Amino acid sequence: MQALYLGCIAVSGLALVAITLMVPLGVFMRYAVGRPLSWPEPAAVVLMVMFSFLGGAAVYRAKGHVAVEALLAAVPKTTETWMRRSVDGCMIATALFMLVYGVHLCQITRHQGLAEFPGLSVGIVYLPIPVAGALTLLFIIEKLWLGDPPRGDVMYSDQPAELE
Repeated sequence: MQALYLGCIAVSGLALVAITLMVPLGVFMRYAVGRPLSWPEPAAVVLMVMFSFLGGAAVYRAKGHVAVEALLAAVPKTTETWMRRSVDGCMIATALFMLVYGVHLCQITRHQGLAEFPGLSVGIVYLPIPVAGALTLLFIIEKLWLGDPPRGDVMYSDQPAELE
């Protein structure tokens, strides 16, 4: 699971770096050189889909997702446990939705092409959606089966560095 997690982070990070380089290149070519490029904006959108979905799966495993801890601290322990399990149930439903309907989306768009990238199928562009759904589902199963990953097993911590 650690390798999948680090893979999500690496791919998301590389996509973000590529976006950060491509967009200014497109702006520079358009306004400074006067020769606009047709590919930076659509490539950035394709990479943003990858960054968003794969990064979201990693964020879930690292417990970096939005959570209302103050509310959880204010309720009795049994209610807190029920609320956390409800969130897990909602995440399972979301991951399954992404997996099932993401595969369907990829199948129905596999013969469509992008004007800027004629050799790239729209189905491939949408592939990070079901992949992220499957990864998120695996991370949820890991959490439910084994508990939260050990503190050193993720690159996120809720403790300041000096307290660890």
